[in-house]
Amino acid sequence: MATSISNNADFLFLYEAMQCNPNGDPDQENKPRMDYDTDTNLVTDTRLKRYIRDYLKMTGIEIFVDMEDGRKVTPEQKLEAVIKRVLANDETIGELFAENAAMGDALAKIVEAEKTPDKIFKKLQDKANRSLSVYLLAQMVKQKFVDIRLFGSAFAVEGFTRAYTGPVQINWGYSLHKVQLMESSSIVTTMNDDSSTFGKDYRVHYSLLAFNGTINKFAAQSTGLTADDLNIFRNAIWQSVPAMPTRSKLNQYPKLYVEITYNEGFFNGHFGDLRNYVKAAPVEGVEVKQIRRFEDLAFDITALQKLLTENTGEGKAIESAYIKSATGIELSAK
Repeated sequence: MATSISNNADFLFLYEAMQCNPNGDPDQENKPRMDYDTDTNLVTDTRLKRYIRDYLKMTGIEIFVDMEDGRKVTPEQKLEAVIKRVLANDETIGELFAENAAMGDALAKIVEAEKTPDKIFKKLQDKANRSLSVYLLAQMVKQKFVDIRLFGSAFAVEGFTRAYTGPVQINWGYSLHKVQLMESSSIVTTMNDDSSTFGKDYRVHYSLLAFNGTINKFAAQSTGLTADDLNIFRNAIWQSVPAMPTRSKLNQYPKLYVEITYNEGFFNGHFGDLRNYVKAAPVEGVEVKQIRRFEDLAFDITALQKLLTENTGEGKAIESAYIKSATGIELSAK
């Protein structure tokens, strides 16, 4: 199996939202989340992770945080269902225990004695089989579920209780400028019996949203996050936001992803929140209430470019930088 990543990294991700609702707040009539003291738009880390997970699933990659048989389930119910499926598949069991023959033999004895997945699962919950159940869970995480290898998860099923801290951690995102909400309009939903319901449709005119995140090599040792997993993550965070547009999420596009990988001895947050190195303000002649597109903003990445130029190389903090940008944004690794 591939080894876990060996360097810490920090990343910055920006995407734009136009005439849509980036993240509705259920406590505010599903209006776009806002910091009303600063008039800035907010998006939770959970919303961004949901984009990523949905994209992974759409592209055929198995994820853990998902429905089961078309219905919503708790993490405990999901884990039990997944383990029982594994126990019913000899080929999958062989793959999971390929690195530890002794553990595989121990499970084989239980399988032979108990026969059915339900009974095998129950047997694995015995305290006497704790090491076997924990090993099975660890191998499932490392081989089957990239979303847990990325973001972690806590399991609280008897016999399988364990918490995985995600190597990839993401702050809430916020807009780099003040945001104006569109005037709400009433929407009508016609039901099958010809009756109608009315609601409000809340959106932002334009929002350039920025997220700061970390990738920690020590947490990666627990989940088994690999370099290949990171490539999957980089592609997913860029592609996921516009990949499956809904009525309220249409017109959202990635603008910039910058990941700085540290040399040995440097840790996450060495340069602080990377959002501090980018700025966006209305261009001359445009008022805040008139911002409708990216070109209405003066987007300044001078400080970020200086950070990369002055700190990349042997003996310095940054080993390398991965950069992906949309048309009109020029940033180099050095």
